[in-house]
Amino acid sequence: MTAPPPAPVVRWQILSPDPDATACFYGRLFGWTATRDNALGYREIADGGIGGGVWPAPAGVPPFVQLFTAVPDVAACVAEAERLGATVLVPPSALPDGDVMAVLRDPSGLPFAVCTLR
Repeated sequence: MTAPPPAPVVRWQILSPDPDATACFYGRLFGWTATRDNALGYREIADGGIGGGVWPAPAGVPPFVQLFTAVPDVAACVAEAERLGATVLVPPSALPDGDVMAVLRDPSGLPFAVCTLR
C-alpha cells in the first residue's frame, strides 16, 4: 500500500457566535485586517500567513478553529475519511469562487475541512 500524497493546511477559520467582535478582537491584538470582499461575505484575513477568516458559528455551537487541508479530490477524501470513522457535517460543495470543500468530524469529535483550490 502506498502512502497518500502530502495534504497541506491551506486555510483556517474561526467560527464564532459574534464574528464581527471576534474579527475586531484579533485585529486589535495582532493587527489583522478583515475584509468582506468575497462572494460569501466572509470576514477574510490575509495578512502574510496562511489565509483564513472568521465565520458565524451555527446556533448553539461553541466557538472553534477549523483547519482546511488541500486534497486532489474532495469526494474521494470524504469517502476515505468515512471509511476511517469520520462523519460528514457538510458534504462536498462547490463554492462561488470555484473551490470545492467538505466539512467532517474525525473519530475523536474534532471538526476539520478538506478542499480543492482553483
